[in-house]
Amino acid sequence: MKVGFIGTGSMGSLLVEAFVNAGAMLPEDITVSSRTRSKAEALSIRCPGLRLADSNVEATRTADVLFLCVRPSEFGTVLAEIAPVLQPGQIAVSITSPVTIAQLEAYLPCKVAKIIPSIVNAVRAGATLLIWGTRLNIADRMMLQELFAAISRPVEIREADVRAASDLSSIGPAFFAYLLGAFVDAAVAQCGMDRHTAETLSPEMLLGTARLMLEQGFSPQQLQARVSVPGGITAEALQQLQASTAGAFEAVFRVTHEKFAADLEKVAHTLQLPPVPKQ
Repeated sequence: MKVGFIGTGSMGSLLVEAFVNAGAMLPEDITVSSRTRSKAEALSIRCPGLRLADSNVEATRTADVLFLCVRPSEFGTVLAEIAPVLQPGQIAVSITSPVTIAQLEAYLPCKVAKIIPSIVNAVRAGATLLIWGTRLNIADRMMLQELFAAISRPVEIREADVRAASDLSSIGPAFFAYLLGAFVDAAVAQCGMDRHTAETLSPEMLLGTARLMLEQGFSPQQLQARVSVPGGITAEALQQLQASTAGAFEAVFRVTHEKFAADLEKVAHTLQLPPVPKQ
């Protein structure tokens, strides 16, 4: 299978390297194009055998599956470039949330999907969010699921849920990295703990917590109950944490959804299509 990537920024490069390192793709089967040539060249050094295209059209022509790893503001230009050369049997995969399946199918003559990755896919962990276009057949879906299963846990979602699901799976690592950093800072500032020791303990704790929930089926509530004893240190500390963070994640979801709504409007304007009706 020949694969093309348009865009070699943080997520485009991450996907290429993750697929190659997992053995799901061979570098010689991948062609990349990038607005910043130096990024594509750096990627080719890390993945010897990778082919660098001189244009987006060149990356598109030979691809069985074409990954669109560009910013929402760039989509109009990129789609206008590649639409004339895409064929019905090819598959275009967007990793950009505010570009909808309906918009992709309106612009492109090929099959389309929207698949949202996460930074943790770099270590073959986390989920990828799968949203199918109407032109994909069962074999197409199975192929894409198997491809992403090499680096993640693929999860099919409704397009209406893409923002909330992305908050949980794709930008969630930033939120919990912030919380973990604050946890470490407090251990150092309040208790005089060595920072290196604190930074060693905390991610191991987070990894173990995730494994307990995934492998042994603990819910967040069950895990809290298992660790804390009524009237004990953990229970009192949890009460303090709950009071300090009450409403924090509701506010996070409000902010991300407001920004997403604005991005949908911008993309619709860029593509000169009517805005997508609110769900």
